[in-house]
Amino acid sequence: MAIENGDFIKVSYTGKFEGGLIFDTTDEELAKENQIFNPRGVYGGDVVVVGAGHTIKGLDEDFVGKDVGYKGELVIPPEKGFGEHDPKQVETISLNKFEDRKATPGMGVEIEGKRGVVTKVIGRRARVDFNHPLAGKEVTYEYTIDEKLEGDVDKINGLLSLYTGVPEIEVEVEDKTAIINIPVALSFNQRWLMSKNRIASEIIENIGMEQVKFVETYPVGSPASAEEEEAESEDYESGEE
Repeated sequence: MAIENGDFIKVSYTGKFEGGLIFDTTDEELAKENQIFNPRGVYGGDVVVVGAGHTIKGLDEDFVGKDVGYKGELVIPPEKGFGEHDPKQVETISLNKFEDRKATPGMGVEIEGKRGVVTKVIGRRARVDFNHPLAGKEVTYEYTIDEKLEGDVDKINGLLSLYTGVPEIEVEVEDKTAIINIPVALSFNQRWLMSKNRIASEIIENIGMEQVKFVETYPVGSPASAEEEEAESEDYESGEE
């Protein structure tokens, strides 16, 4: 049957811009070749809920009506991709707000909760572009619809993988209750702490569960080290997935 909004599908894809430069891919070897490999990322395909906004609008819309096994290429304009470039999102900021009060063109920064890139430094002030790096750009996606998920447990694990980067977590379903056993290491993951409420809401809304239970078990000697906690926090702050 053709893919519809609300379906859970697993998709393999590669995103390109400006002359074929690759900025995102589910292919691990391709990611390594193009120096965008994330050692904490999950490769081999992403699970998305069609129409739920898990990917850019142009790609999300293109899934509808396709069949499992479909393989194709799609050119997406800025308005259905990463948005138009907004001049209002380019600000002049005092270097006093930068770490060590230093800035260089091309440097990524986070100021007052917003992430941007320094475009120019003039005296003690810097111009920072807070637009998405691909704002205003036309992008191309090559993608394959690998499968359509049917079982509740598979769907829940798909959402968990999408948000946490963990490929498989122990999940049970009992009388419309999703019981998710959280690995100890994930309990200290800032990415998980920031997204678990959203995950629960999406499980209820998209899968039809009546409630979600997160079960955390801490055996003796299990807490993560300070180094592990710091590493996980840095991953979240840098936006790695």
